[in-house]
Amino acid sequence: MSARTPISEDEAFRGAVLNGSLRNDQAGQLCMPPMSIEAESSVLGGLLQDNALWDIVGDLVTKGDFYRHEHKVIFEAIDELIKSMRPADVVTVYEHLQRSHKGEEIGGLGYLNSLAQYVPSAANTRRYAELVRERSILRRLLAVSREIATAALNPEGKSVNAILEAAVQRVMAIDAGANDEDWQPGGTGIADVIDRMQAEANGKIKPQIISTGLKDLDERLDGGMRPGEVIVIGARPSMGKSALGLTIGVTTAGAGEPTGYWSGEMPRPQLWNRALSMLSQVHLSRIKRANRLLDADWPSITHGAETIRCLPLYVNDKPAMTIAKMRATARGLKRKRGLRVLVVDYLGLMDGTDPKQPRTYQLEEITKGMKQLAKELGLAVILLVQLSRKVEERVDQMPILSDLRDSGAIEQDADIVIFVHRPWKAKPDLGDEWKYYARLSVAKLRDGEPGYVDLMYVGENTRFGDWPAGMRVPSRAQAARLMNPASQL
Repeated sequence: MSARTPISEDEAFRGAVLNGSLRNDQAGQLCMPPMSIEAESSVLGGLLQDNALWDIVGDLVTKGDFYRHEHKVIFEAIDELIKSMRPADVVTVYEHLQRSHKGEEIGGLGYLNSLAQYVPSAANTRRYAELVRERSILRRLLAVSREIATAALNPEGKSVNAILEAAVQRVMAIDAGANDEDWQPGGTGIADVIDRMQAEANGKIKPQIISTGLKDLDERLDGGMRPGEVIVIGARPSMGKSALGLTIGVTTAGAGEPTGYWSGEMPRPQLWNRALSMLSQVHLSRIKRANRLLDADWPSITHGAETIRCLPLYVNDKPAMTIAKMRATARGLKRKRGLRVLVVDYLGLMDGTDPKQPRTYQLEEITKGMKQLAKELGLAVILLVQLSRKVEERVDQMPILSDLRDSGAIEQDADIVIFVHRPWKAKPDLGDEWKYYARLSVAKLRDGEPGYVDLMYVGENTRFGDWPAGMRVPSRAQAARLMNPASQL
């Protein structure tokens, strides 16, 4: 009797798949999907206890990453409540699910209570979310591997290259979140644009434009700022970049747009002093030294303070801000207050994720992070930037794009770049007519034409305003002669 040729493990597995002879224990090992019910419960329980945790997990997991159907439904309910700026706790989530007749489907109020009590450590919620995401990816990989195995075992006349190409595409799509919905066809896209245009034209919806409060600047920007844009405002020290940033911030808040202002340079009381001076038009020096206030100042002070109290303006002065911290705090403000405008004062005082990295690398990380944040949250981000000293070495001290120091990423990632220049500050010998004059250079405008804007700067209130209609703009030729005496010889 001839010896029997042994078959390989692969052949045995192939035969078992084809004839269905896998043993129950083998099938159990092969078919049990990767999951972590404990991690899923911890993520949901943490969110039910503290909605602020959404800011650290919301960008990592979706309802499709959860294995249990009940968990998918609960996560979706939490997502809907938090994004609509409503609290998501055991009671509110249950009521939300009840309205869609899903309350008992997920196990009722008792199951939600058990989730809220099942949180080993809220500090580890990000890691729990990572585990949920990792298991989700493994399940997708397992599903794709089965499809690939089926296609390889049953080619159905397809070429090897076709089967291989399909397999590669399936595998590459797993973690990329690739999905046909990410790619919008022209027909759908242009229909959305036309629908929005008609709705705006008919007054059914407000245009997605945020006014700066400065008429001529809005006109140069084709109406104002837009969600998703990063607007860089650059200047040398004391030229008024912070004043312009705060002027726009106070104005947008006054128009009902929730506005956040991060200041790495000035403490909050100093910013509120400036805001009060802007709105009351009382000299800032008297506000800083209240014993100098006049009796006539108090009605204006009271009115300004009441206005500020009602503004959706939120100031943060925490030092050592990184792009990761900025992202987290902006998400929180968006969730709680509906943030629409974020002013960052200023880029040079922010750090990258790793302070040991070269400064150029950190700036690239920050500017890219700001652009991603603007798109993700639908914000207009105003990023203040201090310019290099090269500006002061030129006769014409109006900044240019090459003055954005340390990193070309600033210019690259910005949708709009605005430079601030006050000739009187650069050359105090200029006459009194120059004292209140400021000129903006819109040096980059992604969807429009660059150009210049004349503004008024009121130093005693550290605020910018439109240049008064009918008032003569000071002669720039005169300024050029005074700044370059050699030209008069």
